[in-house]
Amino acid sequence: MLLSREKTAFYLKDLETPVGKAINLSIAGLVLLSSGIFVAETYNIPEVIRLNLDAIDTVILLVFAIEYVLRLWSAENKVQYIFSPYAVIDLMAILPFLIGTVDISFIRLLRWFRILRLIRFIDNKFLFSIDTEDGVIFTRILFTLFAIIFVYSGLIYQVEHPVNSKVFVTFLDAFYFSVVTMTTVGFGDVTPVSELGRLLTVLMILTGVALIPWQVGDLIKRLFKTANQVETTCSGCGLLFHDVDAKFCKSCGTKLR
Repeated sequence: MLLSREKTAFYLKDLETPVGKAINLSIAGLVLLSSGIFVAETYNIPEVIRLNLDAIDTVILLVFAIEYVLRLWSAENKVQYIFSPYAVIDLMAILPFLIGTVDISFIRLLRWFRILRLIRFIDNKFLFSIDTEDGVIFTRILFTLFAIIFVYSGLIYQVEHPVNSKVFVTFLDAFYFSVVTMTTVGFGDVTPVSELGRLLTVLMILTGVALIPWQVGDLIKRLFKTANQVETTCSGCGLLFHDVDAKFCKSCGTKLR
């Protein structure tokens, strides 16, 4: 039983073996497909297509629920896992499925947080074919910006559409509003009218102001740090950058070539 749990935990995190790659890439694909379904459902599509999309989304939610249960079951410290950022995001993604068909507005809002599940894949260079740490940081910045805009666009759309349907007709209208707001262009042709919509707009701006400069600062510090270093891979620990005059790895002490 212990071995089964270890294997389950390994494959849910692994991206080196074929099984690990298949599992994690499939999960990432389902996140994107689920997000695309919700965007499509904001448009006026035939009822047959809408029913098919709902059925596909239900299956995706079931897969997410099974994944969450497996991660919880295989975790060594279950309490620590439940309150970890990734687990909270996962739980928010499957909460509508766990609640059932109860028509509660805040439950419908939670579905937009599914895109945040992709955060767990950003730091893995394999998924994005990134070779350097600078590339990982830059990719994280781009994804953070996209995630903020996407999630808040979905939240604002679901809040504003019922009371301001002539302005926020589809998801694209909310996405357009979020982009011009985050870029401080602010044409004023699309604006929220509800108090909750305006509150979400303020939170979107504050989230962007808080997260983007912080990550850009990490990238700048990284660039300054590597400016005085050379690229020499350590044969012991794999550390890539070292000082120009370094003869030994500062991490493990292995003699550099």
